[in-house]
Amino acid sequence: MTAAAAAAPSAAQPPKPIRLFIVDDHPLVRDGLRARLGAMPNLEIVGEAGSGAEALALIDTVRCDLMLVDVGMKDMNGIDLAAQVLQRDPGQALHPAPHIVMLSMYDNPEYVQKAMQVGARGYVLKDAPAAEIVAAIEAVSAGGTFLSPAVSKKLFRNQAPRPLLTPRESEILTALGRGESSKQIARDLSLSVRTVEAHRQSIKRRLGIEGQAELIKYAVEHAREFGQR
Repeated sequence: MTAAAAAAPSAAQPPKPIRLFIVDDHPLVRDGLRARLGAMPNLEIVGEAGSGAEALALIDTVRCDLMLVDVGMKDMNGIDLAAQVLQRDPGQALHPAPHIVMLSMYDNPEYVQKAMQVGARGYVLKDAPAAEIVAAIEAVSAGGTFLSPAVSKKLFRNQAPRPLLTPRESEILTALGRGESSKQIARDLSLSVRTVEAHRQSIKRRLGIEGQAELIKYAVEHAREFGQR
């Protein structure tokens, strides 16, 4: 065996699992989520809370990548909790703010809009199949966004005046409307090109757009209104 062969690793290191924190005021729901998601090899449940106050008390003691947050808790609704978690002063927090996926029994478009406006990256119905919840976790962890198909259908059926985009997606759409490339956007927003491309794919999915040319055309025609949000 040559020295080079001896020094080569025997196998590539597996990717680190996504670290989850579950917030729901119903113990049976938390038990169900733990059972459904805990068996997934790419997910690790690192903590849970039964109320918004408990979640805020624990969030800096547990490093997590993503929080699954119930919308309809009694002490503090999940949207207010998400806002507090995401708007913390980075200098006062022990760990970076996690991504947030909302869990809800309700497909009310108003709830969805408020959740995304405060910075949540996903909205999934509680009765969705486990595969859909996992898909939301993976999409958001990769830098994208995710809405349950049933939620998306209701949003568009109600003809929301503007397609629902996150603040970051609105920034990128506005930049595309100015003619900027993904590299320029990445540099201006201190993001990787890969993250910008993930956002572009998410924007196309949310707007029902397929091609790049159609996305640019939409951006040129509508970027101003998104930039005024």
